[in-house]
Amino acid sequence: MNEIKHHLTDKILLGYAAGTLPEAFSLVVATHISMCDECRARLGAFDAIGGTLLESSDDLMDGNMPAVDFDATLERIEAGSGDEEAEKSAPIEAPESASTLPVALQNYIGGDLDAVKWRPVGMGVRQAILKTSRSASVRLLHIPAGTAVPDHGHHGTEMTIVLQGAFRDEFDRFGPGDVEIATEDLEHTPVAEEGVDCICLAATDAPLKFNGLLQRIAQPFLKI
Repeated sequence: MNEIKHHLTDKILLGYAAGTLPEAFSLVVATHISMCDECRARLGAFDAIGGTLLESSDDLMDGNMPAVDFDATLERIEAGSGDEEAEKSAPIEAPESASTLPVALQNYIGGDLDAVKWRPVGMGVRQAILKTSRSASVRLLHIPAGTAVPDHGHHGTEMTIVLQGAFRDEFDRFGPGDVEIATEDLEHTPVAEEGVDCICLAATDAPLKFNGLLQRIAQPFLKI
């Protein structure tokens, strides 16, 4: 079994337990937790707190809470008070050994990998945008082995979990179950490792910041 080296932070788990994360990010968290015994155990310590320690606010009632503001999320949880209108959290279910995708993710797709409706985005890379709330977006990415994603930065936060294969960037390696959290200070060029195509689930709260002209031109059409 692959050893998961890149885990979720306590702040993210607290936000998930409290229901303050946008649905797209909650789906990434639920997918990771279904694959990671360590984070699933840590979440258990927060679950008793999350549902009752959410501060009421007009932003939450309108579904307009700023995406993945982890410091503010932690402050809200620690301050305490309930709110039943928090964003939807994806359910956590035990993974099925015969399936490539965890059950939490299959519920959004309507099946396993063979049910994914892929769309090409260039260089052999394919994506499938999943339907979630508007505060953030989430997509499956299929990157052929050995293929590099164009170098890019981030206008906001991107949370990516590897489901199959692996990728590397200038800073680290990410294999099945690993989560990479990229913020505005990160610019990188992810490359899928040779041997097995890389399949990832990536949530973003703002468009990526591509350096190449062609990518910037295509970006509005690809909704990246």
